[in-house]
Amino acid sequence: MSEKLRVFVSSAQRELEDERVIVQNLLNTDPFLSAHCASVLYEFEPASPDRALEGCLSSLDDCQLYLLIVATQYGTLVSDVSITHAEYRRAKEKELPVLAFIKGERGVPREAGTDALLRELDADGPKYKRFGNVIELQKEVRAALVKLLKERYGITPSSDENEIAAQTIEATSTFESLRLTRVRWKEIDHEVARRLVSVAEGKSPADLSAAELLAGASLRGLVWHDPQAGDHYSTAAGILLLCRDPSAVFPQCRILADAYRGAEADGDPRDHEDIRGPIPLTVDRAIAFIDRNTRHPMKVVGLNRVRLDEYPVEALREALVNAVVHRQYEDAGRKILLELFSDRVVLSSPGLPPAPITIANLRKGKYRPCSRNPVLAQCLSYFHRIEERGSGFRRMHDLMLNHGLDPILLGTDTGYFQVTFLGPGDDIGRIRVPEGKLLVTPSVESRLNERQRRILAQALENGSVSTSWCMETLGVVRDTAHRDLLGLVKLGLLVRRGSGRAAKYVPREAGLAQ
Repeated sequence: MSEKLRVFVSSAQRELEDERVIVQNLLNTDPFLSAHCASVLYEFEPASPDRALEGCLSSLDDCQLYLLIVATQYGTLVSDVSITHAEYRRAKEKELPVLAFIKGERGVPREAGTDALLRELDADGPKYKRFGNVIELQKEVRAALVKLLKERYGITPSSDENEIAAQTIEATSTFESLRLTRVRWKEIDHEVARRLVSVAEGKSPADLSAAELLAGASLRGLVWHDPQAGDHYSTAAGILLLCRDPSAVFPQCRILADAYRGAEADGDPRDHEDIRGPIPLTVDRAIAFIDRNTRHPMKVVGLNRVRLDEYPVEALREALVNAVVHRQYEDAGRKILLELFSDRVVLSSPGLPPAPITIANLRKGKYRPCSRNPVLAQCLSYFHRIEERGSGFRRMHDLMLNHGLDPILLGTDTGYFQVTFLGPGDDIGRIRVPEGKLLVTPSVESRLNERQRRILAQALENGSVSTSWCMETLGVVRDTAHRDLLGLVKLGLLVRRGSGRAAKYVPREAGLAQ
């Protein structure tokens, strides 16, 4: 199977908009289905039903599978049949595999046209499944697609993929799929949207046209089209990820950050920030808050002078991404809390882990991943490179140990899920230099002459070095001293400050741009 199976999702749009988005999200985020299937939803319905049908059938002609969802309403009519009914007949004409899903039991009252479509389904013989809610729909759709992929292409999911899918479906919140009319597409932060879509599709941000940007956001469940209003709006997930201030719509979408002077909370934190904005940017701002309120000791290692972080930044970022992705957004009264104390960092997220995950399993590192908000999880991975499913807490554990600190602590407090990072306290020297932080690697050191090694050691010990020091201490002429210093600057080891004879050369901190 060289290309993804294009699955056309067909239904009456207005009545089944939640189900359409849920199926789209399932195909985009399920670890097995997303590798082999691509959803196609014709949502850009023009004002004319005839033109709408033409567009739908054109999209359907490019697909290899027809997925039908039926409830009670028949949908928009063209001549004597609905657009959905016409799509079904085109699928039959093209002899496409048909997967049908009927909402409600047989006795549910339905419109006359819907009853006619169901009678036609019965006469044609394709098997269909009934469902009562979006959880059941996801289970039935996944089972049907897994069976089809196995029978036609010999492709089967692993046991891990099956377990991840089952747990994610059970935990899935409908919050992120809500279709709202609060924020129009033109009102969202298009730069954030461009970053997301470009990474997701492997394109340069500058190469994305306006139409491609809109289509990319729509495909990922962030935007929807309202044919009645003739406009595009953000879903709840789109508001969280792309809106300039999601808290204007959802007040709970904020991170309340406090930095205290001591080991206990008090009424007068030394720094405070109410962090709000598109989720990818709030994670970055929370990291910046931690950076300015924690210590950064300098450590000399050989010919290196390295600026260290009190806590491993990537572990903190992982915890923040987990908090914004997996929190309970239905809890509109509570925000994410970020508290910095003299001896620890505590991150509290509303809601306990979704079943069947338990705190005990998380502590042991023995669990299968699942997410309340799989769309948010996938989209955040494009920004923060959180790629390994289900290994986040293990990574945080390892990052803390590699940093010279104790493992993270996991717990709960009054309905919050808490991750605690224990700091070095008074023993700041226990912090280790992370791999990749050393400026003077063995290969770089091999390119230095003996004078340059002494010059660099002097700069590291005293904070700077001058041309005159080189001349007096090393017994060289000005041109030689200048040449040695310039070589260290070109290697990115020293930075020149000032000009002329007053110029000083200071060590460049590891990780900073030259």
